[in-house]
Amino acid sequence: MRQTMEQRRAAHAWNCALDAKQKLERGNGKEGYKDYINAAKGMPALIMNSGLMQVMAYNQGKKEPRYKLLAGHLRQWLRKSLGTPDDFQDFMQHLLKADPREFQAITAEAFAWLRWLRQVAPAIEREDA
Repeated sequence: MRQTMEQRRAAHAWNCALDAKQKLERGNGKEGYKDYINAAKGMPALIMNSGLMQVMAYNQGKKEPRYKLLAGHLRQWLRKSLGTPDDFQDFMQHLLKADPREFQAITAEAFAWLRWLRQVAPAIEREDA
């Protein structure tokens, strides 16, 4: 049975949230994952205000692991769904060269995936409570 795009987004977001929980709680306890959730919740507004490229560059430049992990998860999804590069440098080069329609499609897909992540990440956190 074929999954819908929404199901694929949800499944990928779920797996990324589990990955983040495992990786970030190992070094920082529960606060590490809570920080990832907060970063995920804030990312759509940052993209709306600043743009996708600026936010991806911002996340890559941060020291805290939650930002790079979140940006990496988003790049993974965009590679899987739209064929964009997974590597940060290649991804940014791709966006720089994209025509306006493709750039808009990539940004729209980022928002669609982030909507799922924003919902499933807190649910995974509460599952342990």
